[in-house]
Amino acid sequence: MSSLLSIGKTAMFANMAALQTVGQNIANANTPGYSRQQVILTTPPGQYTGAGFFGRGVSVETVSRVHDAFLTSESMSAKATASMDSTRVDQMTALQKLFPTDESGLGAAASTFFNSMIDVSNNPSDPSARQVVLSSANDLATRFASAGQQLQDLQSGVVTTMKTSVDTVNQLADQIAKANDAISRANGSGQQPNDLLDQREQLVSQLSQYVQVTTLPADDGSLGVFIGGGQRLVLGNQAQHLSVTPDPYDSSRAQLNIVEASGSRKLDESVMTGGSITALLMYQNGDLQDARNMLGQMATAVAGAVNKQQSLGVDLSSPAGSGAPMFSVPAPNALPASTNARNPDGSFVNGVQLTITDPSKLQASSYRLAGDPANPGSYLMTRLTDGQVTSVTDGSIVDGFQINFSPSAPGPTETYLLEPVASAASGMKLALNNINGIAASSPITGSTNVANTGTATIDSLYAVNSNLNPSTQAPMTVTFGPPDPSNSAAVTYTIALADGSSVSGSWQAGQPIGNQPAAGIDLGFELSLSGVPKDGDSISITATQFPANNNGNAKAFLNLQTSKFVGQETMPDGTTRPGQTINDAYASAMSDIGARVQGANYLSGVSTSAAQDAETARTSQAGVNLDEEAARMMQFQQAYQAAARVLQTAQTLFNETLQLAGQ
Repeated sequence: MSSLLSIGKTAMFANMAALQTVGQNIANANTPGYSRQQVILTTPPGQYTGAGFFGRGVSVETVSRVHDAFLTSESMSAKATASMDSTRVDQMTALQKLFPTDESGLGAAASTFFNSMIDVSNNPSDPSARQVVLSSANDLATRFASAGQQLQDLQSGVVTTMKTSVDTVNQLADQIAKANDAISRANGSGQQPNDLLDQREQLVSQLSQYVQVTTLPADDGSLGVFIGGGQRLVLGNQAQHLSVTPDPYDSSRAQLNIVEASGSRKLDESVMTGGSITALLMYQNGDLQDARNMLGQMATAVAGAVNKQQSLGVDLSSPAGSGAPMFSVPAPNALPASTNARNPDGSFVNGVQLTITDPSKLQASSYRLAGDPANPGSYLMTRLTDGQVTSVTDGSIVDGFQINFSPSAPGPTETYLLEPVASAASGMKLALNNINGIAASSPITGSTNVANTGTATIDSLYAVNSNLNPSTQAPMTVTFGPPDPSNSAAVTYTIALADGSSVSGSWQAGQPIGNQPAAGIDLGFELSLSGVPKDGDSISITATQFPANNNGNAKAFLNLQTSKFVGQETMPDGTTRPGQTINDAYASAMSDIGARVQGANYLSGVSTSAAQDAETARTSQAGVNLDEEAARMMQFQQAYQAAARVLQTAQTLFNETLQLAGQ
């Protein structure tokens, strides 16, 4: 009877424990990170008698958590990727707003500016038309500056968000380390602390939203947490911290470091494969920097082309002179690494200076300059957009800018970040504030001979480069000859200059005169004709006497709208790859950013779906199913009631035995 009492008692205790565990599961069915628990029941060894082994009831071995390490790891990894992709979508969506497709865009502003020259071309001395030109020019510069400033604001937002995220990561790392310590202590009891394990797993899951993590369990129950390709973040009860410091080249940008006993060490985004912090680093160093360079390239190219044409024209000042620059943009930057050699006062010992030589050949890229280990005294410049490496020395001209070493050449281990165009857009301004300063007049004027028998008339005549010198070249006479024997569609011509020299060439419809570098003719001006000249026809070209009545340079401004002055490139074989018009360049920038947004949206959709599937797989095993728990509750309730009946029966038998013994 004592055995029966013992069996009933242990059965009641075991089923009560099972009911308590079921109740715990039901209570935490909606608790994030909670893993379903279950009571593990075992049968004690039987008691030997001459009639065999009799059972001794049931024992509660432990309360275990339903957990699959592989599914948990997959869920965390998928969550890190989804967080990275969704963060990039948010950032890229904000960046895309700086490239609108409507009338508020830079392309529309550029078209409005060039189109405003039409009225000046029709009436060069009209002050209202000139005022419209300055107003549209100011609007163009303001839009570039506004877009550049908004890029700086986005950069500031990235740095702020990174600092906030890193603070959260450090707090989570500390909490994981504390959880490790508590779990290690609890493991001494021989039983797993399920709730502590769930808490730590939830902390690691939260951490994976910021940085991709890998985990490694230890024998004492603690969990090692690693980031960035194996960098230790938490080991045992010790946690290392991350920090955000200024970029060694550009203090407005951020760099992620891990703080170790020996000091801080940079974590490159290339070894961090997930999490929102990784997305912010990639966005800052890739998308945002590319956008700055694209805007800067367009701003510098527009300013350079307009200012150049201004300098080739004649304004309405008294006395009339060459046009002053219409736009100003900040000078290019050569940013030294913070580790470069310094003087005692903190200034850098060596330096690099950049000078724009041809705005039309500037590329939308930054460059990294470092010493050439194989050639002391030479340096390697890497174009960061495509990795193209060029060997340079003091005075080298590459991609439209010149490199000079001042006050002295960099040391062999020093590095520089070269940014020819990155800051151009944010600092673009209208430099001309006088309507009379618009150089609408060409320095030379052309007229056809009244005795001409052909239909040729002057469509436009303006300067194209500094080779034109009216004081020594004019007056000039263009005399047409017979058809070109080698080209039946062309006629020959001769240009007689004031100094007695002459040049000869061949002209056909649509081809300029005076500016044919391929034919060896480069007099610094371009004469375009309408109609067809006859043999013996002539055109006289003289220095302009009345700038208020000449619209030659205004027509040159109009032609800039279709001129491909953005992003020309000199190829290795010496040929020049054509650039883009300002409208085409802006359309390409919009397309580039739009394609990145579209790609980010697609990847975010895929990774979010994958994260949801991984979490579903994890919770399907570790999560609480209320229907199953309700069934288990009925099961253990009935078992408890049955065990109580066993105990009641044993007690009745025991009482009856006592009564019989007392008789």
